[in-house]
Amino acid sequence: MTLIKSICVYCGSARGRSPRYVAAARELGEAMAERKIRLIYGGARIGMMGEVADAVMKNGGEVIGVIPEHLQTSEVGHSGITELKVVESMHVRKKLMFDLSDGFAVLPGGYGTLDELFEIVTWRMLKLHDKPVVVLNIDGYWDPFQKLIDQLIGEGFAREDSRQYFSVVNSVGRMFDLLEQPADIQVTEHPERI
Repeated sequence: MTLIKSICVYCGSARGRSPRYVAAARELGEAMAERKIRLIYGGARIGMMGEVADAVMKNGGEVIGVIPEHLQTSEVGHSGITELKVVESMHVRKKLMFDLSDGFAVLPGGYGTLDELFEIVTWRMLKLHDKPVVVLNIDGYWDPFQKLIDQLIGEGFAREDSRQYFSVVNSVGRMFDLLEQPADIQVTEHPERI
C-alpha cells in the first residue's frame, strides 16, 4: 500500500450544473480530512475548488492552495485555508502543486482541468513520475474523455497500453482504493520544469 499524505485535486473554478458534482467535491474533502490527507489544489474559494477546500477545512484537515498572482482576483484566492501560496505564473503553480503531491484526483472541470489532467498523464507516460492519477466520473462527466482516448488509440496516436497511466472510477471510496495502490511504472527522471 502506498502512503499518500497529500493529494492534488484538479477541478473547476465553477460549480457546474449538476448538484452531484458539488456533493462529490464535498465527499472527497470530508474523506481526505478523515484520512488525514492534505489537500493540494489551485487556491480558489469559488466553484468546485472552493467546495473541496471548505469540506477539508470544516472537517479538521489541512489545505494548501497555490494560485498565480494574475488569478488571485478573478478566482478569488481562498483566505480560509491552512496556507495560500501566491506564485508568479501558471507554470510555477502547476510545478509546485506537482511537487507537493503524492497523487492526483480529477473531478469535473473545464479547460484548466483538462489541461492539468492531460499534462499529468503525459508526464506519467514519459516516466517523469509514478504518482497515481484517478479520475472521478460523476454521472458520466468523463465519458467523452474516455471516448477520446479510445479515438487516439484507434487512430494510432497512442498505444493500447496508454490507459494504464490513469484510472476512471465512479465513487470517492474507489478513488482512495486506487490512490493507495503501489505504482508499477519505472520512473527515469523528475520533471525540472514545465
